[in-house]
Amino acid sequence: MTLLALDTAGTFSGSYHTTMAATNKQILVSPLQGAQQHPGAKGQPTFGFTVQWQFTDSTTAFVGQCFVDHCRKWMLETAWLLWEEVPSRRDAWKATR
Repeated sequence: MTLLALDTAGTFSGSYHTTMAATNKQILVSPLQGAQQHPGAKGQPTFGFTVQWQFTDSTTAFVGQCFVDHCRKWMLETAWLLWEEVPSRRDAWKATR
């Protein structure tokens, strides 16, 4: 994941290059858009971002928090939900992972 500069509103963009995918297609770098809790509010902010995959018909939303360990190393803890395009609303139950 590569992030560009965080603006004063807490929004950011960048790119995501996954090594895992449930497809036989070539994996491509995909754009991401997100927002972070106001950077000055706390030292370990919450955030969320979405990735629009360029090699499959799906989008993933990530939410989480930034943590700083005792060596001042930043770690992102996240939960995610992927929604894959399905042919109809009736099939929506099988769209998520």
